[in-house]
Amino acid sequence: MYKIIKKEELGLDTYLIEVEAPKIAQAALPGQFVIVKADEKSERIPLTISDTDLFDGTITLVVKTIGYSTRKMLSFRVGESFRDIVGPLGRPSAFIHRPIGELRRARYCFIAGGVGIAPIYPLVKWMYAHGLNCDVIVGARTKSLLFYLEKLRPVSDNLYIATDDGSMGEKGNVNTVLERLVKEEGKRYDEITAIGPMIMMKFVSMKAAELNIPCIVSLNALMVDGTGMCGACRVTVGGQTRFTCVDGPEFNASQIDFDECMRRQAMYDHIEHHKQKEGCECMDAAIQAQVPTSGRVPVREQKSGNATLMRSALDIMQKRP
Repeated sequence: MYKIIKKEELGLDTYLIEVEAPKIAQAALPGQFVIVKADEKSERIPLTISDTDLFDGTITLVVKTIGYSTRKMLSFRVGESFRDIVGPLGRPSAFIHRPIGELRRARYCFIAGGVGIAPIYPLVKWMYAHGLNCDVIVGARTKSLLFYLEKLRPVSDNLYIATDDGSMGEKGNVNTVLERLVKEEGKRYDEITAIGPMIMMKFVSMKAAELNIPCIVSLNALMVDGTGMCGACRVTVGGQTRFTCVDGPEFNASQIDFDECMRRQAMYDHIEHHKQKEGCECMDAAIQAQVPTSGRVPVREQKSGNATLMRSALDIMQKRP
């Protein structure tokens, strides 16, 4: 069990949750994530580790209310406990393994959209802790969706803010700011890291390519087990299949098939709608209703052989006492 130490509203439908998890806090590196189960029957939710406290043995997660499972998670109060947290998972950000001398010669820009601000923070914090300079651009539709600004300001050289409606910072999006900094102010960046909604990362990737700047993105693909066994988080990178949970979550943006990522991300929207309408505890019944008698799971790209294995595994699990 993982006790909730702190719960705080950060912005519109966005909450910070600090949880006791000393082993995860000790092992976690920037860019890694955990999978959370609120209770025995809850859906497994992947969440980036937004901060750690080694002294208190806690990890910080940022949760945005999107559907039934996140609302259920946020119904837990301080002092209550989540059933399971698995992690740290995924590969840490590649730059933490580079020589410090190489990092000091480069100039980095971190771009975050919406709830992507949470996973950007530990990357920028690591840079600051190692005496490295970086600029940060954050964007959202409106001021009420922004958070962590007070955390980002002291650890970044420059913090630029953009909102679609102009309610805070520059009116426009993160690409508007990036283009202005490079083309009008003469800023030079050797690498961009972008985290946020899939469509935002796609367009940042396109702008970075236009400006001839290498770009890394952290993908938030569909995920189940988080250890590479289920294949739900597969993405196409450089024409090859990669698993977000074990090969990522960070990838070279120029090699990602973003359109496929977005199609896959929306494949189970109808099941989420069913969950919200019926208030069911988990998706098993809804998913079972989608599985034809042929044994093929409802994933367009899934090969029939893998589908049979997955169906067999499901049958075995259901027969267990």
